[in-house]
Amino acid sequence: MTVRHRPILGRQTTRTAAGKGGGLLGPHGIEVRPRHLAVGDGVCRSFAVVGYPREVGYGWLAPLLEHPGRLDVALHIEPVRNDLAAERLRRQQARLESARRLDAAKGRLADPGIEVAAQDAAELSARLARGQAKLFRLGLYVTVHAPDPDALENECTRVKALVSSLLLDAVPATFRSLQGYVTTLPAGIDNLSMRRTLDTDALSAAFPFSGVDLASAGGVLYGTTISGSGLVCWDRFACDNHNSVILARSGAGKSYLAKLEALRSLYDGVEVLVVDPEDEYRRLAHAVGGAYLHLGAPGVRLNPFDLAPGPDPLTRRALFVHTLVAVLLGEKPDPAATAALDRGVLAAYGAVGITADPRTHRRPAPVLAELTKALDADDDPAAKTLAARLAPYVTGSYRQLFCGPTTTRPEGHLVVISLRDLPDELKAAGTLLTLDALWRRVADPTNRRRRLVVIDEAWLLMRDPEGAKFLFKAAKSARKHWAGLTVVTQDAADLLGSDLGQAVVANAATQILLRQAPQAIEAVGDAFGLSEGERAFLASARRGEGLLSVAAHERVGFAALASPAEHDLVTTNPAELARLDDPAEDDGGLDL
Repeated sequence: MTVRHRPILGRQTTRTAAGKGGGLLGPHGIEVRPRHLAVGDGVCRSFAVVGYPREVGYGWLAPLLEHPGRLDVALHIEPVRNDLAAERLRRQQARLESARRLDAAKGRLADPGIEVAAQDAAELSARLARGQAKLFRLGLYVTVHAPDPDALENECTRVKALVSSLLLDAVPATFRSLQGYVTTLPAGIDNLSMRRTLDTDALSAAFPFSGVDLASAGGVLYGTTISGSGLVCWDRFACDNHNSVILARSGAGKSYLAKLEALRSLYDGVEVLVVDPEDEYRRLAHAVGGAYLHLGAPGVRLNPFDLAPGPDPLTRRALFVHTLVAVLLGEKPDPAATAALDRGVLAAYGAVGITADPRTHRRPAPVLAELTKALDADDDPAAKTLAARLAPYVTGSYRQLFCGPTTTRPEGHLVVISLRDLPDELKAAGTLLTLDALWRRVADPTNRRRRLVVIDEAWLLMRDPEGAKFLFKAAKSARKHWAGLTVVTQDAADLLGSDLGQAVVANAATQILLRQAPQAIEAVGDAFGLSEGERAFLASARRGEGLLSVAAHERVGFAALASPAEHDLVTTNPAELARLDDPAEDDGGLDL
């Protein structure tokens, strides 16, 4: 295992040992010298750790990771078979006991080192016999890099002082410089073979990330702590509710983090459903074999009149149509129009033979045109006025989204519905339709599993009162369906400026704040109870840095961390996308 310093939230390119003078796969040349190597335009020296302390604490190798210079640390681990480990321990105990008896026979004082070693060997042998521990052979090696020999001497002095502070004894690989350099490369080759036997506890404590800022037994890795000494992992499904909000200014990395969390949730077996307003999740969907639906493209529709499984589906669908019409009109209809709309919805269902009888619910559902037809047939003037206001969505410019039945119902472990092809006037309605279609899947009592519903750019829905109400209901009921709602927005004012938006935040046990605009930092700070230091941090945070708040009382600063493969899937940087192949041509995903 090779530990290297990694860039945060940026494209990671191959870094060779030669630095600027290296090629794509390695340095141009290596000059072998007795005490160091000249690699490309730099030099390096390797050390092997041969002495270890008797006891170590958790994260005892973390200081090596935090060293500011360029340092390659390699751990070579080889398990020891239990029968072989038991035999070696018996021999060790026999040697130690023989030494003790020899000292006693000659009248010498007991050697404290032998006494302690004998006790440790006996304890370890007992733990091994009970199956509480296993033995491993560990090789710990360090390669120090510098631009020239003088700088290398100074850097080696600093590293040896650091190693000594950890009670480790390191020796240089003199006359074996090349073997030491190869040993610390990420190739899994140990050419030095200078190893020490450790048990399970000591080996697990060597894990370099020692920070425990959030207590979570599992979950998703969000990144590292700001200091870099700990990992930030959190299981949102272990909270009282599974919702989260991500607030940040444009370009702070909120969509990057949301996609990274979605991808890692897929690793954990969580089904992910995404409302994608800017076509940012397509490459991710293709990479993992997910389903991608282009709402608003020719021939792609979601019929709002489709009945969903559950109790009294006809009434529930009628209520949703009321919400949808209010979004289309930009305001809630007056009482007369609301009554006329209710009659029209029931008449539209009745025209296709669907009644309260469950046996009729399998029949094809009506469409918006049949609703306007029923409103035109109503003698109430309010009904005719409402039908005229809905005409653009039936026979006018916006009819494409409502002119037919549902064309597809995407299935899969990742379902992404894109709204990019919708005109701005239909974005709120399209988001509502998409959220409703995904929520039917979440609320299906016959298919219960952990699910994550991601609503990117949620301000499109929050700016409409009826859409905000629907989002509030989803946030309140997600936990009952074993689902978590992720609300991602760059407009904090729309989310925090209304009672419904504040309720959505209050029902999110996990709250993530990335860099905030100066104009919004006070409102965000007051809403989340941030200290002056936390406000200053969010006002000056780099891309991908932020605060993870749990239940509004436990916070940790973190920096999002992605592997090169993950970064290529979730980045939205135009310069980087221009260099990547278009994964839409792959067959891994399913366009619908």
